[in-house]
Amino acid sequence: MIKNFYIDSDITKASTLPASFYRDPEVFESIKNDIFYKSWQWVGHENLVELPHQQYPFTLLDGFLTEPVVLTRDEGNRIHCLSNVCTHRGNLVVAQNSNTKKLICGYHGRKFQLDGTMEHMPEFKEAQDFPKPCDNLYKFPLRHWGPFLFMGLSPTFDINPVLEIMNERIGFLPLHDFKLDESRSTEYMVHAHWALYCDNYLEGFHIPFVHNDLNEVLDYGNYETLLFDHMSLQIGYAQGSEEIFEFPENHIDHEKKIAAYYFWVFPNMMFNFYPWGLSVNIVRPLDLKSTKVSFYSYVHDDSKLDRGAGSGLDKVELEDEEVVESVQKGVRSKFYKAGRFSPTREKGVHHFHRLLARFINGQK
Repeated sequence: MIKNFYIDSDITKASTLPASFYRDPEVFESIKNDIFYKSWQWVGHENLVELPHQQYPFTLLDGFLTEPVVLTRDEGNRIHCLSNVCTHRGNLVVAQNSNTKKLICGYHGRKFQLDGTMEHMPEFKEAQDFPKPCDNLYKFPLRHWGPFLFMGLSPTFDINPVLEIMNERIGFLPLHDFKLDESRSTEYMVHAHWALYCDNYLEGFHIPFVHNDLNEVLDYGNYETLLFDHMSLQIGYAQGSEEIFEFPENHIDHEKKIAAYYFWVFPNMMFNFYPWGLSVNIVRPLDLKSTKVSFYSYVHDDSKLDRGAGSGLDKVELEDEEVVESVQKGVRSKFYKAGRFSPTREKGVHHFHRLLARFINGQK
């Protein structure tokens, strides 16, 4: 039985999650059902199913949730996010990217429409009360944000308010023109608990101590963290004449020297906007001390690449990994119980810990 976690709402009094959160296999297992099944996940760009009848099978958070899913685009150009598990005997319906007018299970021939509705099943004429709604493929909630897609398995909150807040800052950017640069997209294996990686991301406190190059282009004194339901935003201001956003006059940050927006969406998604474009970072738990982090780089203006806060991302990542892996070793100590939050610099971590505790405790 997992005891409730408590994080004081007053950051000046609060302590961090206890070390047991990062060490206990039972807690790690509960995170699947209590957090990840009840939140939203990044799917990718809508061009995964660019044309009608296209189907794109994938495994959501393979090695952790390992949920078989398939994206489809129907004749009406509507995109659907469906369970890729046949409702007859559990076979995977779509084995690879394909372009067909129907989804047909290769095991016994059960046929589905592209919206998941079961259409035909051989040798079932004598089956009573068949078909029922449960014979359709399960349809997951799907949300669009520009050209990008998010899905939920059984989300307990609406992601639309999160996307609206993001749009307030970056809605002036032509997201549909952003292009995936595979040469700048990569994956990292981090030998640490996934939440430790997020802890590190959610504060600029460590920048002067860990990221020398980044600290030279960001104004640490004005570094800002804004908190919202199920997300937070860190704003990095330029130190000098580094690359900054060019905002329209009616923008909330017009005339501010902003070098980067760092959006974090609960529990494991990061959207880092720079003048050159967007770096999407997805944190994928594997086990108590292993995490895969996927970077997807979408370039808008390649003339601004490798300049300012949006340069040297691989170096910054490796610096982060080194310190996070060191913390992973530290939280294994019997003599470390919990820490305290810096009220000025760790608002994002405090916010994250309160959300983790709330979801694990079963609170809405």
